[in-house]
Amino acid sequence: MKHIFVINPNAGKASYVDELSAKLAQLEGYDIEIYVTKDGGDATKYVKQICEKMNSPVRFYACGGDGTIKEVVDGMCGYEFAELSCYPCGSGNDFVKCYGDVQAFDDLKKLLESKASYIDLIKINGQYSINVINCGFDTYVASTMAKVKRKKFIGGKRAYTTGVVAALFNAMVNKADIWVDGERINDGKFLLMSIANGQFYGGAYRCAPLSLNNDGLLDVCMVKCVSIFTFLKLIKIYKLGGHLNNPKFAKILKYKRAKKIIIEGGADFCVTVDGELLRGKTFEIEVVPSAIRFAAPAPFILDNQQEEQTIFSITNG
Repeated sequence: MKHIFVINPNAGKASYVDELSAKLAQLEGYDIEIYVTKDGGDATKYVKQICEKMNSPVRFYACGGDGTIKEVVDGMCGYEFAELSCYPCGSGNDFVKCYGDVQAFDDLKKLLESKASYIDLIKINGQYSINVINCGFDTYVASTMAKVKRKKFIGGKRAYTTGVVAALFNAMVNKADIWVDGERINDGKFLLMSIANGQFYGGAYRCAPLSLNNDGLLDVCMVKCVSIFTFLKLIKIYKLGGHLNNPKFAKILKYKRAKKIIIEGGADFCVTVDGELLRGKTFEIEVVPSAIRFAAPAPFILDNQQEEQTIFSITNG
């Protein structure tokens, strides 16, 4: 099998490209190639070109964060002989967290020898997501960060804080109509929503603790509008993934498993797809079961305590 490492030089620390290349050069007995992307979208173009030329097994290793994984996925979808893996070196590395120890993916020999198994993908308006789609409060934070990241005082390392403060004043009430498998689940307003194939987003937020990326379903987690005071009291619980069985969320949380979700927002409504902003008015989102094969050095991990408990928000809708 050919192993192609698609490296995003803008992810992680500046020196990691040389470090990874040196580590790969020390491995013997493997057919390894390295490709360093030039700009946004280049990974998709390159992977698709390779897939169009080949008809023998090839495994692509997305070297970067979740955005890099998404670009590689967009290029390889539909090619049965292509597999995916990941060498996580981005800022969040959220998708691989559901496999347990992220550092396990650093062992290149184990990664090269790992077996691939089928996982699902999310399809949204013709493109793919491997991890989580967000809208509402979180997307406003991401959108603000993109606008201010190069500005003095409020950008750079302060961009996230700037985004959160802006969202507290401007994104506590977000307007859209949301249908989950044909059922409308809101009254035209909501605070935040995640549509998950993975479990984590934003570097640390465990929005969907019960999500499995191979069950043919998406986990939809929507939080209704609350006051800023209530939001600040509950955000830590949500971040740690304790919201599904916490009575404080009983009246404000909708958590469902579904195959198709439709979001109808106003003009220029925005969602976040694996960390990347996507604008539009209507979004049709559906699961693509067993869409690709993903190779991981460790099995998929689901928190046993969460799995064993009855989740009020699923049973009560």
